[in-house]
Amino acid sequence: MREKYGPVPPPEAVVEEPADPLPTQETACLQGHDGPILAVRFNRTGTYCLTCGKDRTLRLWNPHRGVHIKTYAGHGYDVRDVCVSSDNSKLASCGGDRSVFSWDVATGRIIRKFRGHDGVANSIAYAATDEVLVTGGYDQAVRMWDCRSRSFEPIQTMKNFGDAVTSVAVADSVQVLGGSVDGTVRQFDVRMGMMFTDTLHEAVTGIAVSHDGNCVLASCLDNSMRLLDKASGEQLASYTGHTHQELKLDCAFTCSDAHVVSGSEDGLVCFWDLVEETMVHQIQAHQSAVCSIAIHPEAKCIVTASNDGSAKVWHPATTV
Repeated sequence: MREKYGPVPPPEAVVEEPADPLPTQETACLQGHDGPILAVRFNRTGTYCLTCGKDRTLRLWNPHRGVHIKTYAGHGYDVRDVCVSSDNSKLASCGGDRSVFSWDVATGRIIRKFRGHDGVANSIAYAATDEVLVTGGYDQAVRMWDCRSRSFEPIQTMKNFGDAVTSVAVADSVQVLGGSVDGTVRQFDVRMGMMFTDTLHEAVTGIAVSHDGNCVLASCLDNSMRLLDKASGEQLASYTGHTHQELKLDCAFTCSDAHVVSGSEDGLVCFWDLVEETMVHQIQAHQSAVCSIAIHPEAKCIVTASNDGSAKVWHPATTV
């Protein structure tokens, strides 16, 4: 059992800056999408990021210079999520057309199209290697796809959910996680053929695994995030103070795992101390809901994406 540190204070009580500086200063605004941006993701080294949205496109950016590099078009409906391979040569996307696309980053060519979801595909991630993709969708299933196979069908399907799968994550070489509107976070050990279910009793719209691999963060539709012990499923902490009642919002750990981050339906980006459960900072980042947050893998830098059609890059505030 982890020691609790008392109730979370109201947002107006947040006054102190943390000793570890947070990325709270806007350094670039990435504009070009025609409509809401639904996801933003860094590549594995943090040198560039990708956005995708309602306009059926994906866009490649240099966020450190605020420069648009390339646009990828091919989806028939909105693009819900994107991920990048470890060698940065490929990206994968999914969306409203129920399809999974594999792309060549340099040329923009579609390498493969996978079909198998019976509804909108909400979330996508590469597994431990770039040979397997994991997706989750409205059809209440997590599916796995072999990028080397000639088959267009999934190699494994987990249909254990009672409602739409909103988010997937990969914890290590054998563990796949899915968060669902049915109020559960499920872990699948694909090697042993085992499943573990953590019931949160509130719809889950986003999940993230800590960088040390020990914890799972779940974003829930009751204006909260829950921190779970990945091994036992025990709830370790709860984070409140933002608005999350209707939309699919991401959650994330900072690169040091010292803080957790979430967007808010009122355009805020909020930071909490991981252990003390207190909100330590909030930014009025966008004019509309902040639905996605990308954390740089090493530097103190984040990119936020919003329904207002923009993505913004944030670094720690500079002192004069």
